[in-house]
Amino acid sequence: MGTSRGFTTQEVEYLRSQLLGRLATVAGSGQPDNAAVGFRLEDDGSILIGGMNVTGTRKWHNVEAGNDKVAFVVDDLRSTKPWRPRGVRIYGRAEPIETEGQFGPGRYLRIVPDVSWSWGIEPEGDRFRPRRTDHRS
Repeated sequence: MGTSRGFTTQEVEYLRSQLLGRLATVAGSGQPDNAAVGFRLEDDGSILIGGMNVTGTRKWHNVEAGNDKVAFVVDDLRSTKPWRPRGVRIYGRAEPIETEGQFGPGRYLRIVPDVSWSWGIEPEGDRFRPRRTDHRS
């Protein structure tokens, strides 16, 4: 399996193996909101967020109102003994689009990553080493 723009093969495999992430948006009043969401990593490195009545959600309204900066996290525990968290955190910009997505044709939020961090994704070594990637280049 190849990489999606900016993500390593291991990050792509991890993101495509997960079903749930958390998307943070900000309202015009400055109030942050964080919601569990279904998602799909696209071949171009963008992420589609969808679900039932996505257009009626705070996340949709926050992005549609022009607050397009978002944070998206997908994480889990590889094991608890020893403690092995792993995940990917993405900062980027979201936009409402209409496309064929993980829930069929419809309206989705598309996240275009600016920067991402991953931890515990790469093959295990002696030390925990977070990885940072700038997706803007």
